[in-house]
Amino acid sequence: MAVAARVSGAKRLATLVGCNYFGSQYELHGCINDVRDMTETLVSRFGFDRSNITVLTDEPGSDPMPTGVTIKRVLSDMIGKANSGDVLFFHYSGHGTLIPATKAHHGHRKDEAIVPCDFNLITDVDFRQMVDKLPSGTSLTIISDSCHSGGLIDYEKEQIGPSTVKSSTGAKDTNARFISHESLLHHLGGLSGIESQHVGDHIAHLFGDDASDKFLKGTQHSQKLTSDNGILLSGCQTNETSADVGPEDGDGKPCGAFSHSLQKVLAQHPGVISNKELVTKARQLLGTAGFEQHPCLYCSDANAEALFLLEKQA
Repeated sequence: MAVAARVSGAKRLATLVGCNYFGSQYELHGCINDVRDMTETLVSRFGFDRSNITVLTDEPGSDPMPTGVTIKRVLSDMIGKANSGDVLFFHYSGHGTLIPATKAHHGHRKDEAIVPCDFNLITDVDFRQMVDKLPSGTSLTIISDSCHSGGLIDYEKEQIGPSTVKSSTGAKDTNARFISHESLLHHLGGLSGIESQHVGDHIAHLFGDDASDKFLKGTQHSQKLTSDNGILLSGCQTNETSADVGPEDGDGKPCGAFSHSLQKVLAQHPGVISNKELVTKARQLLGTAGFEQHPCLYCSDANAEALFLLEKQA
């Protein structure tokens, strides 16, 4: 499939989600700042109209809150509005997790998921289903500033992948955007009241038909045979965590290390920049600053070289 091209008059639609998990043991501090900063960047640089941007945060008093069903509904509505040539964007800042594969023959493989504020996980299978529904010629760019976010679109081609290079400046002591499998089981078990060592059992019990198909049907996609226009910029590799940093590393305010690095790269390069260049430069910035996380890029060969959000060339 050819790379989506910028079309005159095409819509530019965005959904941004920031979860700080206020007042919980899993509290983060920079996720809402991430999506606020990215919203302004979308408007000022990439030609998005505010009326076409939906922002969901779990800030007290927010309505609706970024629950699993709400995030999936908003994304589904966005995709449903799209036509060929439109540019779609999803930014998520919050916790990520790894869950055991739902098929026994997958052995010890673990799959990626993001953690909405109600813990109704959105999985790699869900994101694959969303990408599969894109109209021909429409792109969906996903930024996930969360732990274990590499590979969050199931079976998307890896363009910039795992690195074994360690930071030369020493690793920073940071708060990770990560909830372990054990903590997830403990939290969900306390809510569901059932006895099970399987995350999916608790989620299916709690959320019913609003749970991921991964848990309801054990859905696992066969590897796709053709390319698509899903583009994932992940904050780290599948086996890594993404840092939530304080004001000292975020130019005066808490933020995600990956989200902040993207903003810095874009500010340093006011001209157009490709998806591959953006991730490569963000990875370099994080390494220089001492962060032990390696952003990755998953997309087709053509979209790796395509301009980030199909920015209009001067």
